[in-house]
Amino acid sequence: MADLRKIKIDDKVIEVDPNLTLIQACELAGIEIPRFCYHERLSIAGNCRMCLVEVVGGPPKPAASCAMQVRDLRPGPEGAPSEIRTNSPMVKKAREGVMEFLLINHPLDCPICDQGGECDLQDQAMAYGIDFSRYREPKRANEDLDLGPLVETHMTRCISCTRCVRFTTEVAGITQMGQTGRGEDAEITSYLHETLDSNLQGNIIDLCPVGALVSKPYAFTARPWELTKTESVDVMDALGSNIRIDTKGREVMRILPRNNDGVNEEWINDKTRFVWDGLRRQRLDRPYIRENGKLRQSNWPEALAAAAKAMKGGKVAGLVGELASAEAAFSLKQLIEGLGGRVECRTDGAKLPAGNRGGYAGTARISDIDHAEMIQLIGTNPREEAPVLNARIRAAWARGARIGLVGEAADLTYDYVHVGTDRAALEQLSSQKISDETRERPTLVIVGQGAIRGADGEAVLAHAVKLAENSNSKLLILHTAAGRVGAMDVGAVTEGGIEAALDGAEVIFNLGADEIDLPAGPVVIYQGSHGDRGAHRADIILPGACYTEENGLFVNTEGRPQLAFRANFAPGEAKENWAILRALSAELGATQPWDSLAGLRRALIEAVPVLAKVNEVPENALSPLEAGKMGTGDFTPAVSEFYLTNPIARASVLMGELAALAAARRQAERIAAE
Repeated sequence: MADLRKIKIDDKVIEVDPNLTLIQACELAGIEIPRFCYHERLSIAGNCRMCLVEVVGGPPKPAASCAMQVRDLRPGPEGAPSEIRTNSPMVKKAREGVMEFLLINHPLDCPICDQGGECDLQDQAMAYGIDFSRYREPKRANEDLDLGPLVETHMTRCISCTRCVRFTTEVAGITQMGQTGRGEDAEITSYLHETLDSNLQGNIIDLCPVGALVSKPYAFTARPWELTKTESVDVMDALGSNIRIDTKGREVMRILPRNNDGVNEEWINDKTRFVWDGLRRQRLDRPYIRENGKLRQSNWPEALAAAAKAMKGGKVAGLVGELASAEAAFSLKQLIEGLGGRVECRTDGAKLPAGNRGGYAGTARISDIDHAEMIQLIGTNPREEAPVLNARIRAAWARGARIGLVGEAADLTYDYVHVGTDRAALEQLSSQKISDETRERPTLVIVGQGAIRGADGEAVLAHAVKLAENSNSKLLILHTAAGRVGAMDVGAVTEGGIEAALDGAEVIFNLGADEIDLPAGPVVIYQGSHGDRGAHRADIILPGACYTEENGLFVNTEGRPQLAFRANFAPGEAKENWAILRALSAELGATQPWDSLAGLRRALIEAVPVLAKVNEVPENALSPLEAGKMGTGDFTPAVSEFYLTNPIARASVLMGELAALAAARRQAERIAAE
C-alpha cells in the first residue's frame, strides 16, 4: 500500500492513500460531494462537472474532484498539507452554474416522471441549485430509444452522464450503447437501434440519475413513498444476491438490488429484478385433492387428513425443491425420516458429496474472483447460470486475469482459452504438472452443475478437486438452485441419489421440485406455490408461500447463510411452508417439537451449527475424493433457458417474452452463420 498523505479538507486534516481521487478523499472525511456521472464501480468520465471543488494554491478555477487524484495536489507553503475546499464561494457559484446549465434543456416532467421522489437531479437541484433560470429559449427534444421490454427511455431528460454506456460496455460486456454528436447535438443512442442483448441491462435503470431510463414494467404503477420496503435475498439463482422488495398493499411492485460487496456488489440480473409479475400468476391459493382423475378444491383439514392417510404405513420419499428454504428442508427431513422414509434434494442428479461441505459448497469465496490471476471454468456457462458472478469474472479479466474453459463454447463477454469440451480435456488438465510460479499465484477453479450431473459426476468432481490441489487453487462450486446448499447442510440426501430415494416409493412428498418428471404409480403430495409441473402430477396439493411471503434461511453457492424476510402475504389459503409441515406432523401423530419459526430455527441451528453464521462464509473443509474413471462425452451447461428456470419465472409473462426474444436472437445467429 502506498504511503499515506496528509491533506486538509474544509479545515479538517486527514491521512489518505495518494492514489484516491479527491471525491473519495472527501467521502472518507465525511463530506458529501454532489455528482451525476461519477460512480465508484465504473470508469471515470468527468462529464457532468457537478463535483467541482476548490484546490487552494491551484488554478483560479474549480477542479473536477472525480478526475483528480490526491497525489496530483501541490503541498502547501513550507510543506503544509495540501488544501481543498468544498463549500467556498467559488464552489457554490460553480455548482449553481453547472446546475443551471443542466436544466437548460431538461423538461419539467417531475409530476409525471417515474423517477420523481428518488431523482438525483431533483435532490441536487434543491440542495445546490438556484431558484431562477436565465434561459428562455425552447428546450431541445430527442427521440426515445427502443431498448427492449425492460427499459423505458425518455431521452429528452438525458443529461449525458454516460453511466448507461459505461455500465453496458464495462460490466455487462456488450457494445450496443454509445454517444454520438457534439454539443447540443450530443445524444445517447444504441447501435443501429438494436435492443439490448444482456441479462444485466436492468441495472442501468438504477444507475440513471434522472428519469431518462426507467423500468418499463413498473412504469406509472406506484410512487416510491407509497411503497413498503423489505430487505431480503434473491432465489432466482444460487448467488444469493441481496435485494430490496417494494410492496404496495399485498402486491410486490418491484425488486431492487442492495449493496453487498462480498456477494453481488450492487448489481442484480434481469430475472431477479423483473420476475415479480410471476408472483401473482398461476398461484396455488387453496388445497386440492384428485378424485376420478380430476383435481377438486378442498380445505386444509380434509387435505391434511388425506395426506396423512396416504403417508401412514406406506414407503415414503421426500423431494426438496430448488427454492426451498433451509427450515423447510430440515422440517421435511425430520417428518419423512420419522416415518422411515428417504429425503433427497439433488433432484437434477448432481453428484454432490453428502457430508463433505468443501465438496458441495467449495473452499472459495465469491470475492476471491476479484484477486484471481487465473480462473478455470469447468462445465459451466456463468453468463446464464449466474450473470452477476459472470460480471465479476469479466472484471477480473479486464484487470488481467486469464480465463480457461472446459465445456461448451459460448459468448461469456470476455476472452478465454477454450481447453476443450469433454471429459478428456479435464482429465488431461488435472494430470498436468503445474509450475511453482503458477502455484504461487491466486487461482480459482469454478465447477458448474452441468459437469457433475452425469453418472460419472463424482469422478468429474474428483478430477476438478485434483486440478485445484495441483495448482494450489481454491474451489468454487457454482450451483444453480438457491435452496441446494442449505438442503445439503441439513442432510436432505440419500445415498445413491434421486434413484435410490424414489426406489420402491409408494408415496412421494414433493416440496416444490418442479424440474423433475415423477414416475407413474406412487401417490404424489405436492407442496408449493405455483401450478407448475409438480402440481400437474399431484394427487394432493398443499399451497405454500413463495420466497417473498415467508421468512427463511438460504445458503448461497459459496456456503454463506443469509436471511430472506417476508415482504407480503401469501394469497388465499396458502400457508408458510414450515407451518404446513408442522400441521401435517400433528395429523400423522408425530408432532414436531416446535410451534414457531423461532423454535424451528433453534432446532435447526442445534443440528447444523454452521447455519448460525448469518452473512459469513465459513472455512469449509474438503475431504479427499477418489478420482474414479470418468466416462466420455462433452459437458453441457446446467441452464439452457435463462429466463424459465423455476415455477415463478415460468409464470411470468415478461420472462416468457424475454425467453422468446432470446430464442429469436439465437435463431437469427444460426441463419447468419449459414
